Amino acid sequence: MFRYTCLNPIASVGLNKMTDTYQKTENLEEADAVLVRSASMHDMELPVSLCAIARAGAGVNNIPLDVCTQKGIVVFNTPGANANGVKELVIAGMLLASRDLKGGMDWVLENKDDPAIGKTMEKAKKKFAGREIQGKKLGVIGLGAIGVLVANAAAHLGMEVCGYDPFLSVENALKMSRNITLVKNQEDIFTSCDFITLHVPLLDSTKHMICKETLDKMKDGAVLLNFARTELVSDADLKEALASGKLASYVTDFPDAQTAGLPHVIAFPHLGASTEESEDNCAVMAVQELMDYLENGNITNSVNYPACSLGKTEKPARICIAHRNVPGMISKFTSLIGEYHLNICDMISKSRNDYSYAMFDLDHELPDGFTEKLSGMDGILKVRIIKS
Repeated sequence: MFRYTCLNPIASVGLNKMTDTYQKTENLEEADAVLVRSASMHDMELPVSLCAIARAGAGVNNIPLDVCTQKGIVVFNTPGANANGVKELVIAGMLLASRDLKGGMDWVLENKDDPAIGKTMEKAKKKFAGREIQGKKLGVIGLGAIGVLVANAAAHLGMEVCGYDPFLSVENALKMSRNITLVKNQEDIFTSCDFITLHVPLLDSTKHMICKETLDKMKDGAVLLNFARTELVSDADLKEALASGKLASYVTDFPDAQTAGLPHVIAFPHLGASTEESEDNCAVMAVQELMDYLENGNITNSVNYPACSLGKTEKPARICIAHRNVPGMISKFTSLIGEYHLNICDMISKSRNDYSYAMFDLDHELPDGFTEKLSGMDGILKVRIIKS
């Protein structure tokens, strides 16, 4: 029996995929797995029983990754599950920045009691005239699941699209429209694009990537869209660029105390993935990742441990080991297995920076004392024994 807890409401379409071998608990201390969306886990005491955390979404800044990794807790996210929802909001943001739709809607509300509104609006609408996005140039920085969808959609709408991503995967490259131009450096985007949209993770290297230096390179009257993370943009430099007219608009799904309500800022309250479809997709993917890990030990879409799989558990015993990535660990494991006269019929080992994950399928059940001896080895973080 596996026990799981939900720190946020998780769509039932995902939870319903769990079988009778899963039991929900409200007590984190007895949980084998956690499903979470936005709840912060940084101040939580993580129990020894906890094996995995699945974030129903892409960002994991609410999860203490270092602590989890050192405890052998595998953290999953759901890349791409909410990509379409975010893509649609980015397109909406571009349209709102190009056409003063909100100003026009506000005017209608303010004049709703005017019996001659049908005539007066013909004069008033001149104040809300805008421009079309067709024929304009869009620069997409970051061509992951969301960035590629945004680029393709913009190209279909008649925009000239260029993209930058030094880590573009083969999978995403194959999904990208042939009409999109790849550039070798960000400066080409900053200097030539009418619209620039950010789809990169928040790292030390990307924090405040949009600052005075990069803003000065942009075309006068450019529109900047940030549907990734607040800290990618320097608030002080952004405010100056908006005030001077260097930027015509800043569209963001991550407003903060400095940008909320600022003139020429179009801000949404983190609505990118707030669709029924996105929440369902994230829930289903998160649950499937947890189930495959708990039942088979396989790792897919982890942010702290390497991808690793031996398929479905079919042998009498499967050993799954999270350990430090130091020389000689695999030989220690195989020596212990040989010491107990056990036969390895399949194995795999993968590493990710300072940590590794190994899996062994054995022809026999494990004898008494084996697991305790394995768990006591130096460098071991967590051992799980899975039986078919």
